[in-house]
Amino acid sequence: MKDFDHIMSVWQEQPKRDQLSVDEALKQVKRGVGSLNKRLLRGIVSMAIGAGAVLMVLLFLVFQSWVTYAGISIILCTMLLYMFVMIKDYKLVSKEDVTIHPAEYLQGLKEYQRRRADLYGWLYYLYLLLITIGLSLYLFEVLEHSSQIFRFSFYGFTVVWLLYVAFYLKDRIFKLEQEKLNLIIERLERLQNQFD
Repeated sequence: MKDFDHIMSVWQEQPKRDQLSVDEALKQVKRGVGSLNKRLLRGIVSMAIGAGAVLMVLLFLVFQSWVTYAGISIILCTMLLYMFVMIKDYKLVSKEDVTIHPAEYLQGLKEYQRRRADLYGWLYYLYLLLITIGLSLYLFEVLEHSSQIFRFSFYGFTVVWLLYVAFYLKDRIFKLEQEKLNLIIERLERLQNQFD
């Protein structure tokens, strides 16, 4: 009997795992997902406005060279494809309420996280490459009558900006988004483990 009492005392002295309040965890998850949805929606709207502006340039400005039209078309197609990817991500994240099917919602968030990792991988560089090619073709005619110093400075600034976006800004944005997603997923997993 002493052994049993000893085992009971050791078991009772074990530190208790943090029990996550269901209501508080769900509020935090909903707040995080709401922030994610708003950011995606802002991205979709801004990409639609940008694509509309590029479409207006394509339709209402007259250029002499077909190269300029090709550049504008490449930019427009790339923006539309990227916008459709963002719409698909938005639908994936906001498709259902977390309180209805938490396990399915958790899988949806993990799928979104995997898709974003792919997007910020090779697909982002492909997007940046196509935008750069389209911009270069567009600027070929537009900057034709400018001075050589202005052209080289403009191209230099454009290259520096694209490198900054590709290698510095992208990593910071991706890291911040991944941290938020990891926090949301971790809270949902803790909740799920608490009930299992």
